[in-house]
Amino acid sequence: MPAFGTRHLHAVAALALTLAAPATTAASSPDTPAGLREVMFVGNNWEGTADVIRSTGDFARIGRIDVVPDKTERMAEINADPIKWIYFQAVRNSVGEGHDQLVDDMYSTPDGASVVVSRPSFADVVSVDLATGEINWRFPVSGYRSDHMAVSPDGTRVAVSASTSDTVHVLDIETGEELGSFGTGDKPHENIFTRDGKYIWNMSIGEVNTALDAPWLDWTKGDRRITVVDAATYEQVKVIDMRERLDAIGLGDHSDAVRPAAFSPDESKLYFQVSFFNGFFEYDIATDRIARTKTLPKNPATSEDRTTWVNDSRHHGISMSPDGTKLCVAGTMDDYATVVDRASLREGPLVAAAKPYWATVSGDGTHCVVSESGADQVTAIDFATGEKSVSVPVGDHPQRVRIGHVATGWTGPSAG
Repeated sequence: MPAFGTRHLHAVAALALTLAAPATTAASSPDTPAGLREVMFVGNNWEGTADVIRSTGDFARIGRIDVVPDKTERMAEINADPIKWIYFQAVRNSVGEGHDQLVDDMYSTPDGASVVVSRPSFADVVSVDLATGEINWRFPVSGYRSDHMAVSPDGTRVAVSASTSDTVHVLDIETGEELGSFGTGDKPHENIFTRDGKYIWNMSIGEVNTALDAPWLDWTKGDRRITVVDAATYEQVKVIDMRERLDAIGLGDHSDAVRPAAFSPDESKLYFQVSFFNGFFEYDIATDRIARTKTLPKNPATSEDRTTWVNDSRHHGISMSPDGTKLCVAGTMDDYATVVDRASLREGPLVAAAKPYWATVSGDGTHCVVSESGADQVTAIDFATGEKSVSVPVGDHPQRVRIGHVATGWTGPSAG
């Protein structure tokens, strides 16, 4: 286990490695549609931009998008409505850590012409034209904050969590028309479509902004559960309460707020993180039980005062290699990321990272890409070795990173 330094040292060291990294290029995945280029979109939450980087190779930035071109108009609406203004300020001063949350999640349309973005502080979802930078459509969510999204396997629908209304809206990705919606537990967060597109899994995380963080006060966090719905009818199929499953294995003091999660390739297992925990769980879907628990190392420099952990996170971000043999975990408050062998649950090197907030698989499946929200960069970690390959500077407070497509030769919206 490597020694941990301060976040400033992490950022300086990462920047040095970035500057020293060799510049290489890589082609898009073989299944990329003709005329399109596979990329990664990086949402810079506090800046209101999305950087577009290569999905493999050197992960270099090829363009940037302004995802709040209508900011003046949106702010005028908020300032004219006392209730909207109160919620706007609440988002800024709680989950936003004193900043506006201008981009949470994003997915490109199948034709690579637009990117669809959820904007928490504006409580909406918009489609931004990648050629012009203009907004194609806007969908205001119910309530006062939008959050994580998921795209259907065929790329035609996006599901977006509306935090304050305990609702998930499902939208046509091309038109923004609402196709359906469903209710969830308190504060819906992560959404995942199953590989066949038949079901949507939603994880609600409850209240993450209160200071009632002691284990014995966990009941104050609200109704936290996984809601599984039919993706055609949006009718509830089942509800999974991890409180019961955690209690069954003697972990009654652990939170049941399911955060980021990843299915195994055959979707027989779900690997998920929960609030306050430095590690993750393996949930066996057929037997409906938690099969294994993985506790990851703590950073000695991390305060044990739970109220200092951002939005009740300790670790936030998990992804799986395409072959299902490795997991990549963002150890958010512990300032590292690591690759974990799925069979043995043995972690690899702890790669220093400044408040890593997400983990995504590269286009060719060889790397895990984590967003370092504390250093304004993304870092690629080799699944095979567990070692860092490269870091790339991006905008202010990167969070979600998603694979997508743009037109071949695209370098950013036109100035006109």
